[in-house]
Amino acid sequence: MSTQVQTPPHPRSSRIARIIHRWGFEDERDFVLRVVQPALVGMIDGTVSSLAPIFAAAISSNSHTALLVGFATALGAGVSMGWSEALSDTGKQTGRGSAVVRGAITGGMTTLGGIFHTLPFLISNVHKALLVAGCVVAFELLAIAWVRKRFLHVSMRSSLLVVTVGGMIALAIGVGLGVS
Repeated sequence: MSTQVQTPPHPRSSRIARIIHRWGFEDERDFVLRVVQPALVGMIDGTVSSLAPIFAAAISSNSHTALLVGFATALGAGVSMGWSEALSDTGKQTGRGSAVVRGAITGGMTTLGGIFHTLPFLISNVHKALLVAGCVVAFELLAIAWVRKRFLHVSMRSSLLVVTVGGMIALAIGVGLGVS
């Protein structure tokens, strides 16, 4: 049992700060270490690493194949990233909290990052599906950039540049392999 007294956030604090406190985190830094960072790692990995196989499958085959490859990639990457995060440290040395919780957050967000731009391949016309998937990827990259700006205090411009470059490299690999 903790003898530390938790004081409520100042009444003028942000809504996010009040939610963070209500969820039992000491402060925003604690929330970033235990939730935001693992979620961000997962979302970035799920979004970027699944681009190449999904787009290669769509370009070289059809929407159905891209859908299957996308689901397999997202789910497999989610398991891999969740496992990796959970085994990377116990949380005691770094203060990052429960390894199992971090692993679940990272794995779940990796899966979501890959699933979001897989779903457009439910559209049977592969050209339309590719266009919609491209728009979804752009939204995902904007969301990642916003989270980095909000919680890691990185400028939106810098964040967009960095995440877009990574996405473009992975997309180019997928397109290059798909047309070969």
